Amino acid sequence: MVYLKRFELPGEGAEECFLQNSRENKRTCYTSRYPFGIFPGKRLTHLELEPVTLLCGGNGSGKTTLLNLMGEKLELRRGAVFNRSAFYGDYLRLCRAETAPAFGREERAASRVITSDDVFDWLLEQRQINEGIGRRRQELLEEYASAKYAHVRLRSLEDYDALKQSVDAKRLTASRYVRDRVMNDVPGKSNGESAFLYFTREVGEQGLYLLDEPENSLSPRLQLELVRFLEDSVRFYGCQLVIATHSPFLLAMRDAKIYDLDRLPAAPCRWTQLEHVRTFYRFFRERSGEFEDEGPF
Repeated sequence: MVYLKRFELPGEGAEECFLQNSRENKRTCYTSRYPFGIFPGKRLTHLELEPVTLLCGGNGSGKTTLLNLMGEKLELRRGAVFNRSAFYGDYLRLCRAETAPAFGREERAASRVITSDDVFDWLLEQRQINEGIGRRRQELLEEYASAKYAHVRLRSLEDYDALKQSVDAKRLTASRYVRDRVMNDVPGKSNGESAFLYFTREVGEQGLYLLDEPENSLSPRLQLELVRFLEDSVRFYGCQLVIATHSPFLLAMRDAKIYDLDRLPAAPCRWTQLEHVRTFYRFFRERSGEFEDEGPF
């Protein structure tokens, strides 16, 4: 099923026209213009989406930005918040989303954006981390809220910690702020099984699901199980998936359309043409003899 058929980004001309005429752009010198400037250099103006569309690219390539833009343009349900610049809303208004007639009220209600922060928050709740860590999490949330809006000046070294907290709080989401500080206290048991169950709970029927690196926390075996679950969700339960991923297991999904955001121009390709997948291939091919020496599994 295809609910989102096409997603259009403003071209280089539209971006330049807006920025030249933007009062905010003329008034400020240091405000981030994100997400302006990301995609013209990639010559990416639009995406034609299929039942399964995969976005692949290195850090900063724009794959997560694309997911967030799609989710915000369609007003999809989401849990964790994400960082928005002063220009984000302006950029979003320049984007266009073409949906299918089948994308009605019920389908929109079922659809959602799922990020690694959502999985992390759910894991904390499900595992019922000991009371001490629970208190620490609440303290960090309160610390985050206070630091985010604090105006700290560095008058002496004693102000350094407060300034660092304030900078981190302004830069990170609440979930990531807590995650970075509390993960060292989380018991060492793997989260993989719980993370997999989270996706089976949240990906329902007849909806559009935007997944940001769902392979996080999953072993190779569980990534393969996730692939089977997602393929069945598309084939039998009327779902459409747009996934940002580095995982070769997900990139090899049946009938998936893959956009390589590291190419110039960014364009669809086969999963075997992706540079990082070919790096894996060369690595194992060069060491194939070591596997043969081990004998059959």
